[in-house]
Amino acid sequence: MRTVPLLLRSGPTVAAAVLTLALTAQTASAAGISVSTSGSTVSVTTSACPTSSGSGYGSASLLNSSQRSFTEGRVVTLSGTSTSQSAVWSNVGTGTHTVTVRCANGDTAGSQAVIVSTASTPTISATASPTRGVMGGLGGAAKDYGTLTFAAGGALVACGLVATAWVLRRRAKPYRL
Repeated sequence: MRTVPLLLRSGPTVAAAVLTLALTAQTASAAGISVSTSGSTVSVTTSACPTSSGSGYGSASLLNSSQRSFTEGRVVTLSGTSTSQSAVWSNVGTGTHTVTVRCANGDTAGSQAVIVSTASTPTISATASPTRGVMGGLGGAAKDYGTLTFAAGGALVACGLVATAWVLRRRAKPYRL
């Protein structure tokens, strides 16, 4: 019988535990804030910053990819109530930005990356109109079958009219053929 060392058997379990901790640590940093975008407007909402002795709730900073510290970004004061605070930035350039919220007591409520993309604007292009106009009156057919088709159709309609007249006349006078 073959025995596998304990370290090799427990390897996948340890790897799964480390991966779970890494994912939990990543979401914990952004757990206190919620960031959303709409076109070139970025907004952040948090409930992690209580007011501290009338000095406000704190501030939020929007950092682009080349900025590293909180003060280098576009800093906005948080507004709202003691249960929900928010900040909004408009006319934000395209790219990846980082939103960081710092409470008035100095604690960081969270940090989250957001991607701002340009809003697609509809383009209007002129199209050429048909030179012959709409081909109406052809019964919806895309192909013209010619005179033979019209003659055959006319013959069928004429046969139908003659048969209808014969049946109606025969009903009026049943003794006639």
